[in-house]
Amino acid sequence: MGRGKKPEGMQSGKNVDRLAAGDDVVAVGMPRKKFYRQRAHANPLSIHSFDYPSSPSTMDWSTHYPTFFDPPSSVGHEGDEAQGSKPTRGKKVEFADVGCGFGGLIVNLAPMFPETLMLGLEIRVQVTQYVEDKIQALRINPKSIDPDNPPTAEELAAREQEEVAHDGGERSAKRQRLSHDDEEATVEVEETPRLEIKDSLKPPEDYAYGNVSVLRANAMKYLPNFFEKGQLSKIFFLFPDPHFKARKHKARIISPTLLAEYAYVVRPGGLLYTITDVPDLHTWMVSHLDPFPLFQRLTEEEIDNLGYESGEGVDGLEGGELGRERERAVMEAVKLKTEEGRKVERNNSGKQWSVWRRVEV
Repeated sequence: MGRGKKPEGMQSGKNVDRLAAGDDVVAVGMPRKKFYRQRAHANPLSIHSFDYPSSPSTMDWSTHYPTFFDPPSSVGHEGDEAQGSKPTRGKKVEFADVGCGFGGLIVNLAPMFPETLMLGLEIRVQVTQYVEDKIQALRINPKSIDPDNPPTAEELAAREQEEVAHDGGERSAKRQRLSHDDEEATVEVEETPRLEIKDSLKPPEDYAYGNVSVLRANAMKYLPNFFEKGQLSKIFFLFPDPHFKARKHKARIISPTLLAEYAYVVRPGGLLYTITDVPDLHTWMVSHLDPFPLFQRLTEEEIDNLGYESGEGVDGLEGGELGRERERAVMEAVKLKTEEGRKVERNNSGKQWSVWRRVEV
C-alpha cells in the first residue's frame, strides 16, 4: 500500500460486508488512487526485481483466475522444473494491456468478453497493487462504483430504473439508508467520458470479473516467459511513455527487436493497438511498425468494420453485427477508458491511434 493510511473500504471488515451486500453507490471497498503514490514513469531498462516463470508452461495462473485454473498439482522435487496451473475450462490469456496503468481498459473490456482472459502488465509497484485491489473489490461486488471515476447523474438514474424493474427498488432503498449512515463515503457525480455497455454486449447476471487480472512485470524483458507462441489475440500499447530525449528512445516500447517478440506472442489474425497524444511518438511507432513484415496497418474503414467477417482471432467468437458492435466498443475503450485517455479528452488534446493485424508470410 502507498503512503498514508489504507483506503477506508480496504481496512474495514464492516465496509467489505456492505460492499458484498450490494452497497454500490458509497465508496467502500474500492481503492482510491490517492493512497497509491507512485512516480509517473519507471525506467524499463533499470534492474528491477521481478517474479517470472521460466516458461509459459510453468506459470501458475490459478492465483489470477481461480475460476478458470486449478493450482499446480504438486510442488515437485528440488531441481525439477516447476509445474504450471491446469486450465479447467480450456482457456488461456488472450488480451494483454502492456503498461496498463490504473487498469481502465481491461476493467471496462472484461464484461464485454466474459469468457476471454485478459491481463494488465504494469511495471510500477503501487499502481499494480491499486489495480489488484480494484479487481478484488469488483469480484466481491461486480456493480461497485469506482470513486475515482463516478457515474454521471443519467447513469445513476438508469441503474436505479433497472433495479426497480428487477427487485422493486429494494437495493436502491438499501443504498440510500447506508449512504445516510456514512455521508463521507458517498461519491460526487461528475461528467467524465464513460463507455456504455449495450444490452447485446452485457455479461451474464452472475458475472464477477473472474476473467481479468494484473501482473507486475517488465514486458520489454519477460513477455515470452508468460505467453506461448501465438497465444494472444489482442495486445495494447496505450499512451506509452514517450521518452522524449533521444538517448532514451531505446526505452520506447515499440522497437524493431521488441516487434519480433510481439509478433511471436500474437497469433495470425490478432490485433495490435497503439494510441498516444504525442505526435512524435505516433510517428515513431508507425515508422517502426510499417516496414515490419508481420504486422499490417488497418485503414479507418477496416477498423470500423472489425468483427463483422470474423471474431478477429478471439477464441469462441464469430463475425457478424454483434462482433462489429463489440469491436467498435473496444476502439471506444481504447480512446476513452485509460487514465491518460480521459485526461487528454478533458484537455481537448489530440489523439493519434493505429491498429495492426498480425499476418503470416
